[in-house]
Amino acid sequence: MHPTAQTFADQLRDEYDFDAVVEEFPEGTKTAADAADAIGCDVAQIVKSIVMRVGDETVVVLTSGANRVDEAKLAAEFEADPSAVRSANASEVKAATGWSIGGVPPACHTSDCPVLADPTFDTFGEIWAAAGTPEAVFRLTPDDLRTLSNPRVVDVFE
Repeated sequence: MHPTAQTFADQLRDEYDFDAVVEEFPEGTKTAADAADAIGCDVAQIVKSIVMRVGDETVVVLTSGANRVDEAKLAAEFEADPSAVRSANASEVKAATGWSIGGVPPACHTSDCPVLADPTFDTFGEIWAAAGTPEAVFRLTPDDLRTLSNPRVVDVFE
């Protein structure tokens, strides 16, 4: 297992007593469609960890692979001007989560930034999320996602 994926699995076990079975796909799981193809699941079962900036705050938005973040809805959720919403850059992602773009898991972030989750996940028995690298994923349930990420489940998606 890639050392970064192993670090994630170890943190998940140590911090949450959750034993993740990390699967790695050499062809990559960089996009939700790539991940769904590799895993053999519906693209909506893929948890995309989208890191956004809302004003001066970094927010992790856990989006179903079938959906996109609606920046106007996200702004409204934080009572911010829509012009204050943008995607975080690579250094902001790394600083807020401890992970690099493409491998950001839904938990084990280095900062206590707010986490939002897509209500679409509740329609599935299992979902899949990044495990620290663009090639690594792990399976979890919507209940696991709530336990690990403690997100606000809100509809800020299109």
